Amino acid sequence: MAPHSSPLRAHKAQLRAEVLARRDALSPEARAAGAQAVAETIIGQIPELADAPLVGAFWPIRSEIDPRPLIERLFARGQRVALPKVTKQGLVFREWRAGEELVKGSFGLSEPRDDLPPLDPTALIVPLAAFDRAGQRIGYGAGYYDQAIERLSKNGPVLTVGIAFSVQEIGQVPAEPHDRPLDHMVTEEGRVPLRQS
Repeated sequence: MAPHSSPLRAHKAQLRAEVLARRDALSPEARAAGAQAVAETIIGQIPELADAPLVGAFWPIRSEIDPRPLIERLFARGQRVALPKVTKQGLVFREWRAGEELVKGSFGLSEPRDDLPPLDPTALIVPLAAFDRAGQRIGYGAGYYDQAIERLSKNGPVLTVGIAFSVQEIGQVPAEPHDRPLDHMVTEEGRVPLRQS
């Protein structure tokens, strides 16, 4: 571990805690309305997502924005959806079909069954704790999505769409050289204009 990474990690942890407290303070009604608004924006304003035969999504935990309204819309237009499982090797995605039972995983996650084959999505709906207008994100600290994006990118381009509430925006994420900016960022207020270098 590089010597500079400890203060940076502490700074990210502090930002994460502050932003998640703001997210936790949102009412259940605001969270439900936000999830619907995000789904409509993504379906209506990110046409390249429709080209992905398999979209990696996630099942919400705690006060996270709920991607299930978006998943329903993806199914409605004939797209397949994969959900992640946390393993020692990183995130493994397996197809999930509407109504299929999920199993309890680590970190309180709901995950697809282990007997389903691993698949590689070409687009990812990415959860996050905080984001900025450069498309950088702070995750939950374990680096699972950074590793998954890097691994999946070896097969070809991966479209990344971050979703969150507007209260999760910060001025600047302390990004590291290996951090990859998101292609799109969407909140309940619509698409966030990203200034990507």
